[in-house]
Amino acid sequence: MAPTRHRPWLIRYVVLLGVLAVVVPLVATGVMGPASYLPIARDDPGRATGLIATFVRAVADLSSLVTVGALASALFAGKARPVQDKTSRRQLEVAEWFEPVVVRRAATVWVISSGLLIAFDSADSNGYPLGKLADPRALWFALFSGDAGRSWMVTFVAAVVVLVTCLLSARWIGYAVALWAALVGSLAPVVVGQILVGPRHDFGSDAGIFQTLAGQILLGSVVVQVLRVATGRRVRALERAHWWSTAWVLLGVLVVTEGILLWFKLAGSSPLGSATGWLSLARFVGLGVVGGGLVAARRGRITAGAVLLAGGAAGFAAAGSAMLRIPPPQFFVPASISQIFFGFDLKVAPGFGSLAAQWRPNLLFVTAAIVAIAGYLLGVRRLARQGERWPAARTIAWTLGWVLIIVVTSSGLGKYSGADFAVHMAVHMALSMLAPVPLVLGGPVTLALRALPANEPPHEWILAALHSRPLQALYHPLFVFVVYIGSYYALYLTNAFGTLMRFHWAHQLMNLHFLVVGCLYFGLVIGVDRTPHQLPSLAKLAVLLGAMPFHAFFGVILMSDGAVIGQSFYDHLEVPWARDLAATQHVAGGIAWAGSEIPLLIVVVVLALQWAIQDGRAARRIDRHLDNGLDDSYDAYNAMLQRLARRTESTQERR
Repeated sequence: MAPTRHRPWLIRYVVLLGVLAVVVPLVATGVMGPASYLPIARDDPGRATGLIATFVRAVADLSSLVTVGALASALFAGKARPVQDKTSRRQLEVAEWFEPVVVRRAATVWVISSGLLIAFDSADSNGYPLGKLADPRALWFALFSGDAGRSWMVTFVAAVVVLVTCLLSARWIGYAVALWAALVGSLAPVVVGQILVGPRHDFGSDAGIFQTLAGQILLGSVVVQVLRVATGRRVRALERAHWWSTAWVLLGVLVVTEGILLWFKLAGSSPLGSATGWLSLARFVGLGVVGGGLVAARRGRITAGAVLLAGGAAGFAAAGSAMLRIPPPQFFVPASISQIFFGFDLKVAPGFGSLAAQWRPNLLFVTAAIVAIAGYLLGVRRLARQGERWPAARTIAWTLGWVLIIVVTSSGLGKYSGADFAVHMAVHMALSMLAPVPLVLGGPVTLALRALPANEPPHEWILAALHSRPLQALYHPLFVFVVYIGSYYALYLTNAFGTLMRFHWAHQLMNLHFLVVGCLYFGLVIGVDRTPHQLPSLAKLAVLLGAMPFHAFFGVILMSDGAVIGQSFYDHLEVPWARDLAATQHVAGGIAWAGSEIPLLIVVVVLALQWAIQDGRAARRIDRHLDNGLDDSYDAYNAMLQRLARRTESTQERR
């Protein structure tokens, strides 16, 4: 599409919307006053502290939105050119200059605002006037007594990583790493906010995570594309079919998650009976306007589409910022201790019946499984249309792996994994040692490379990631081995476990960590996909057998250690059926021991079969070459033996 004309009025329109997105939460803070704090047992820090914290938070949210949007636009909607690095590997480089400039400016604002919020939001959440932060002891307490300060520390570090990375690198993979850091920084203050409190907050937290990721990418990209229209630049997103399909999927995610969050926050009350309900309805209207803007832009009405897209994104963001200043109805619903920590009650002791019958969907992993299986099947279907065959065993393995993940995380196993250490250990063993085996045998990367058209963006992105130094470092055999083994010791033999179990997001992060690390480890040993570091079969066997003693020793520690892991956390639960924590830990140690040996032995068998199949293929290839006269290595070997024999005979004759 040709460049559009410069529209100064559209720039002023976008700036006005940005101002309104800051003013709306300020008005909400001013109107609420002490009612934002006192009803939820928090001290009122004063109007000045609340207004300043609200203003800086709104600026931080907007700057993070633009940062993520510019990164996503540069990666997936912008222009990239192939380059060769020092090792002659083909890489991609961001060819546009507009998005990098936007990223640097927005990230700079994000760094400053998130840095200020470490102190400002800590003071606001602890009921401290800003002047009290001059006292070092008060400042230290405010920063580390709650989750607000720590979350903004994570965001600040992420924003710094984004800024430094984009200042030093123009490579596509560098921007991909920056996007990952930006999304982590965007999530940090969200997961410790309103979605962490109340019954059913496990659903609310997962929905909030999906909404944050989808909103940052879609609405941020929309804002950046509107800025391109306003400055008369080429709107490349309109030329990318994958951008349109992704935009509609992300918009659907925002609508669904907003519905789940509305159900969660209202806690059974009427949508029209609270400010939270009205603001959520306003967010639905904003999403509708964004949808109208997408339709208008797709039909060629660029200006009208830009106006609608910017207005809808600003309305959605403004209502969301205002909601943070108003305690939602779910804050005032009576909750048991189990509901406080997990979002649901656990009245019956874990047993075969309860573990098999008490299902509770884990939205994060169920959604991931549905997307992964559907995407895989689409790839297989695409190959079939091209006349290529994909092994059915790989499809079965991939599907089986994700079904196993759903069973482990959404059945009674997942439900009781937070309150019973033995069940928790069984879940983590399954996620790190059992589910990864069929997943890596599915070969999803190989399927994607074969199914996607060559020399087009999705295919090029995968190749750029595979050839990147970050992935090479991540997949270094020594690093994978150390992380795979050390994760259990670092988590369970320190105070980290008891601290992380208090939060739903942290529990999900643990599950995700063990699944990813397990996939890295078994992908290195028996994976179908080609890894950056290929190991010979004997080295694979050594890596596999080397893990067995460490897992066995870890199980012995759990069974013999006198200290109960996470005892303070389990004592706070006050679950009536959880009486003998030491005995439960002893069972967990047995699960860790047996649960590690059996899967590893299975993998040894798989590795041996792969080894035999590989040797058989090599032998058949050599025989075929010999029959066709394409391989003279056998003749050369016989000739060498004849020369040695003649040399020996001549030596004996001289003697």
